[in-house]
Amino acid sequence: NPYAGLVSHLRASWLSGKTRPMEYRVAQLEALGRFLDDKKQEILEATELDMGKPSFEAFFSEILLCKNELNITLNNLSHWMKDEHVDKNLVMQLDSVFIRKDPYGVVLIIAPWNYPIHLFLVPLIGAIAAGNCAIIKPSEISKNTERLVAETLSCYLDNDCFAVVTGGVPETTRLLENKFDYIFFTGTPPVGRIVMTAAAKHLTPVTLELGGKNPCYVSDTCDVTNVARRVAWGRFFNAGQTCIAPDYLLCTLEMQEKLMPALREAITEFFGPNPRESPDFGRIVSDKQFQRIRALLGSGRVAIGGQTDEAERYIAPTVLADVLPSDPAMQEEIFGPILPIVVIANMDEAIDFINARPRPLALYAFSCDSKIVNQVLERTSSGGFCGNDTLMHVTLTSLPFGGIGNSGLGKYHGKSTFDTFSHRRGCLHRNMGLETLNTPRYPPYTQQKLGLLTTTFEVKRRGTCTLL
Repeated sequence: NPYAGLVSHLRASWLSGKTRPMEYRVAQLEALGRFLDDKKQEILEATELDMGKPSFEAFFSEILLCKNELNITLNNLSHWMKDEHVDKNLVMQLDSVFIRKDPYGVVLIIAPWNYPIHLFLVPLIGAIAAGNCAIIKPSEISKNTERLVAETLSCYLDNDCFAVVTGGVPETTRLLENKFDYIFFTGTPPVGRIVMTAAAKHLTPVTLELGGKNPCYVSDTCDVTNVARRVAWGRFFNAGQTCIAPDYLLCTLEMQEKLMPALREAITEFFGPNPRESPDFGRIVSDKQFQRIRALLGSGRVAIGGQTDEAERYIAPTVLADVLPSDPAMQEEIFGPILPIVVIANMDEAIDFINARPRPLALYAFSCDSKIVNQVLERTSSGGFCGNDTLMHVTLTSLPFGGIGNSGLGKYHGKSTFDTFSHRRGCLHRNMGLETLNTPRYPPYTQQKLGLLTTTFEVKRRGTCTLL
């Protein structure tokens, strides 16, 4: 295997204990900060070349949010690393009982192309903070960003403990044949199954950050202008190539008619009368993705947009009206600048529609009535939830981010990333003396010993009060 030597080298470094001291972790994290500062312009240029990403969007998503994760981690690392002391029973009052946060060892981070810096760097921050060695596999589809990471990251990090591997499907397949101690994958559910299958051969734990069709319910009681602006921003950010973008709208026929002019106005406000000429609207990452997304335009009727240019890989911000659940746009994650609207009769029907499908990575609900938003929250299941906005929940490092079911497995962001890459090791350190206290548990067994054992070990339910 072409990567066996690299994995062995990193494992030897990890076994040496090099990555465990807090000072080492802090130094490597600070080096990532210098990488973001030094390479800021190159990151903006590479993401612009790869998918026409506007520099505003690239700075916000690829640099600012990463710096936030980094600084939150540096600010809290000493606290996160401390042993966590837990409750004791009567027998162990003089002993030490705690949870140690151990690193897993050598971890693999496989990143996608849509946010090619953010989606490898945020997991890497947690992997380093938790004391692991790591191999990073950036996406070959965002080739300019891949080249930048491959050529420059090694200048900042300790090459005995961290490495970048490039290549496509064959290289990733060979890489996955090796035994890792943890695998963190971001991508699609079909590839997630392949990764999980490869991990199962070594009983390697995984985090799978996958996608799906994120529903957005719009009730009849809402500020239509605000809904249109917030939905249009979330759907068309990064030209729709965002795993948590609202994938389709659910609303009544009456609300669809109100939303159309408001969405048209919002799109014009954001991108001008011809979005193709806007510096603030991106492009599709590849010809293959362009052709896949363009084929979805036949669903329902094109109410707004619909223009395409294959040479530029441009697809206009598009809204499809009267889309049927059986239409192609409702059979797969769109991952592009197309927003279908599916008409439903009421909130109950919308909730039934959502619950009849795989659980999404994100779920959105808009209403001026907080009871309606709470009803959608309480009666559905999703990786994350955001009421009366889109995307914004992902900007909070205090909220765990991840999917459920078809949309993923595991959580990260902020402390959750540190926890993901840490093995919580339950530890008991007993006093070497006081052997008399242990006598009740040793044979020969007697009823008296059982009574003593029960008294010292039994956990009783707290008293409850019943009102008659």
